Amino acid sequence: MDRMRYLVDTLNKWAYEYYVQDAPSVPDREYDALYDELQELERETGVRLPDSPTRRVGGEPIKAFARHRHIAPLFSLDKAVTEDELAAFVTRVQKADASARFTVEYKFDGLTMCLTYEEGRFVRATTRGNGTEGEDVTAQALTVRSFPLAIPYRGTLEVRGEAVIRLPVLEEYNRTHPDEPLKNARNAAAGAIRNLDPKVTASRHPEIIFYDVNYMSDVPVSSQQEALAKLKEWGFQTFPFLRVCATFEEVMAAVDEIEVGRKTLDVLTDGAVIKTDQESVRRLMGYTDKFPRWAIAYKFEAEEAEATVEKVVWQVGRTGKLTPLAFITPVELAGATVRRATLNNFGDLTRKDVKVGSRVLVRRSNEVIPEILGAVAHTEGSVPVQKPTACPACGSPVAEVGANLFCTNRQCPPRIVQKLTHYCSKNAADVEGMSEATLSLLHEKRGVSRFSDLYALTEASFEGLEGFKAKKTQNLLAAIDASRTLPLDRFLYAIGIDGIGRVAARDLAAFGSVEAVAALTFEQLTALENIGDVTAKSILDYFAEEENRAELARLFEMGVRPAAAKKVTEGVFAGENVVLTGGLVSMTRPEAQKRIEALGGTAQSSVTRKTTLVVAGTDAGSKLEKARSLGIRVIDEAQFLAMLGEPRG
Repeated sequence: MDRMRYLVDTLNKWAYEYYVQDAPSVPDREYDALYDELQELERETGVRLPDSPTRRVGGEPIKAFARHRHIAPLFSLDKAVTEDELAAFVTRVQKADASARFTVEYKFDGLTMCLTYEEGRFVRATTRGNGTEGEDVTAQALTVRSFPLAIPYRGTLEVRGEAVIRLPVLEEYNRTHPDEPLKNARNAAAGAIRNLDPKVTASRHPEIIFYDVNYMSDVPVSSQQEALAKLKEWGFQTFPFLRVCATFEEVMAAVDEIEVGRKTLDVLTDGAVIKTDQESVRRLMGYTDKFPRWAIAYKFEAEEAEATVEKVVWQVGRTGKLTPLAFITPVELAGATVRRATLNNFGDLTRKDVKVGSRVLVRRSNEVIPEILGAVAHTEGSVPVQKPTACPACGSPVAEVGANLFCTNRQCPPRIVQKLTHYCSKNAADVEGMSEATLSLLHEKRGVSRFSDLYALTEASFEGLEGFKAKKTQNLLAAIDASRTLPLDRFLYAIGIDGIGRVAARDLAAFGSVEAVAALTFEQLTALENIGDVTAKSILDYFAEEENRAELARLFEMGVRPAAAKKVTEGVFAGENVVLTGGLVSMTRPEAQKRIEALGGTAQSSVTRKTTLVVAGTDAGSKLEKARSLGIRVIDEAQFLAMLGEPRG
């Protein structure tokens, strides 16, 4: 038995070096010799140790997959496809804990797996399934060599990973199996693991990349960093990329790094996973019925291509921020020829190592402005971009705030034009046909500088302007007139309060009017789910400034009427301010919020002293505790359904 133990330990060590570390220490023939000796010894003794590598040989086909219930649920992740949505997630986490850290990792595109260990031994592998139970694919997983059969941890453990097939492996398989080629790596991985014949699984050579500890029977890991460290220590294959971030800017920098880096990988990825690092913050935030509130997947659905930077100029935005704009060699992206791409600021340009003459990766998604993700290669002629000391448009001094540069002149022409352009954009006042070029012309020739100036334009205002014939002028004036009535959330977004994107604007619009928003206190603003301290201060500063208040008055005098959504005043929830916490079995949270509002209630995102009712679902967390401390009425899902007039199914 001592010899058998030695052979098993040695072979497992060599297999770990070969399959996980990609750094074999012995030639294949030496491994094969010991493996053959182990097989012979097992035949002679009739004994096979639990972690013997001979267990990994594909067994006989099975008739069907058995179902298995996971010890802890394997939640899926909520998704963000815009920076605004990701920023809202970061704000929610920071509102739960201002010192929260974030981890950013690759999101691999394969089949989610859950492996179970008891008393240090591998006992089971299952697919994720519906998150509560999956299919038992232990026989198939045993053919995979990227995880250990024995670990030093002696409690009960579930670990989570993604089964993948590397692109060169897929290419080789299709070359040697021309009659049954596999369509893509994701389907190939799922098909390999879910094939009833383990020998087929083995023939496709899948791997499992592990990224989380799903359950530990004693004290859970304290952070994502610790989870990955434990997995690596125990011999699981992990991916060598982890960024720990403190701010949204750092999170986006890590996301961009992934989007550039994934182009060089031999495994499919489709995004980045952003998690709250600390377990203490995760417990505080809890779960919905489908997702952890403390994690999100940022999906890459844009098109990308390489181009060469020809020159970089600096543009002035509506806040005075100077943004570097790169002129690049033309590339086709998302159905358009792209010749220009943006970077965020000078710090972003430096971090991405972008130089004039460099090859860079450019991304464009639908109508989003193309952006540079990072440098791919430099040439001998690559030249660093110089930091401006004066505004390139008006020559005023530049102020440096963090990584950003700002023109200090509020009357800087491009700054005014950009504010007007933002106001007229589709998701704001939606003045159809009002382009940036037209606004530049109106600013230069007719002195249009404020939003309210737009509503004072007449046909005479366009006389003598190049390109404006009667029909075009009439259409533009009609579009301006139509924009006098617009939803409140779009108006709050249009006026350009610093930090207010479309998500935060929708939250503010729930208060019913511009006047109501202007009257909010710092505490009321920060109580909103998607508004943090910095944005709250921006809102207060905006409404405190005399010129802004005067401009709002001018807009109202011109007939601009921001309209809040009509409030239902009758129904079982009439007069109630309702907060949902935890997961509901019968419906999603957005559906429940719509049902509440359709019956006269107001759906709140956070518990405040104005809250009158809390609906507590499964895994209700800190909101439930706060409601109880304030003496607010709490009901469960069955009582909620009864109020809706629906018996619980």
